[in-house]
Amino acid sequence: QGYEGLVEGGDNIKQANWLSVSNIIQLGGTVIGSARCKAFTTRAGRLRAARNLVEHGITNLCVIGGDGSLTGADIFRSEWAGLLEELVRDGQISEEVARENSRLNIVGLVGSIDNDFCGTDMTIGTDSALHRIMEVIDAITTTAQSHQRTFVLEVMGRHCGYLALVSGLASGADWLFIPESPPEDGWEDLMCERLGE
Repeated sequence: QGYEGLVEGGDNIKQANWLSVSNIIQLGGTVIGSARCKAFTTRAGRLRAARNLVEHGITNLCVIGGDGSLTGADIFRSEWAGLLEELVRDGQISEEVARENSRLNIVGLVGSIDNDFCGTDMTIGTDSALHRIMEVIDAITTTAQSHQRTFVLEVMGRHCGYLALVSGLASGADWLFIPESPPEDGWEDLMCERLGE
């Protein structure tokens, strides 16, 4: 469950084995769970997460996420030494354990359907999101044609229109709104004219 699992500990932290990762490659999304974690945004929450990691002897993290996840990872890494000092001071871990876990290594991977990160062709999640969008478009196109109706489809992407643009091109959409190119004045009349054709 992401940082929530780090903070809560217990059964959320367990070793992955062959059986736990078998037959998951074709699944979209995350099979290990994902959760927004308010506690991790606080030092007290990060202290609990540090305690749980040290308890399991984990000093390497692979963080897959967007702005929040990667910012949280950077803060966690920068505070690591101080968090261990506080755990020693509070008697929760020994100085020897702190020394053994003195370095936290983090690898950050951009896991975002938005595809809005420079230096990579496609962020993790974009491809499966596009596949889902195209499945939905394929499913509603027949209905739209048979009923002679206009369908409006909104896709995710926050401030990035990549998913909308690519799925619009792939499906032959008649009209498209993306944040990178806001509509000009009078777009309503132009859209109605286009749809009327």
